[in-house]
Amino acid sequence: MNDLFMWFILLWSIFIFVMVAIGGYFMFRKFLKKMPKEDGKSILDWQDYYIQETLHLWTDEKKELLNELVEPVPEIFRDVAKGKIAGKIGELALEENADEMTVDLIIRGYILATPKRDHKFLRKKLKDKDIDAAPYETYFSQSS
Repeated sequence: MNDLFMWFILLWSIFIFVMVAIGGYFMFRKFLKKMPKEDGKSILDWQDYYIQETLHLWTDEKKELLNELVEPVPEIFRDVAKGKIAGKIGELALEENADEMTVDLIIRGYILATPKRDHKFLRKKLKDKDIDAAPYETYFSQSS
């Protein structure tokens, strides 16, 4: 009985250590994104700026499209992913002086804001919505 309890304590300690390490990793990444760059603003500050500056350009239809695109992301990370993607879309919209959000801007922003491993989900969603992915091939090849 004593040996069984010792194994339990050992396994529980390993489990707790691993969970704390994973949590610390994600907290450290968030900390690095919050650190100011040369211009005095952090990555998250710029993301929030782009979202706030382009908030009036979003229609309900375009918000729904963005929500559909981030559906494959696990729910616990979905808000963070949506913020990152919306920030990149806002950045593109401001660079191009867009009058409204377009499907083209949303797709390009999504591609540039997400890692390559997520692009298969986007390609599938574009196919489901009968949107040709050919004009975006250059973005697929140059993204993160």
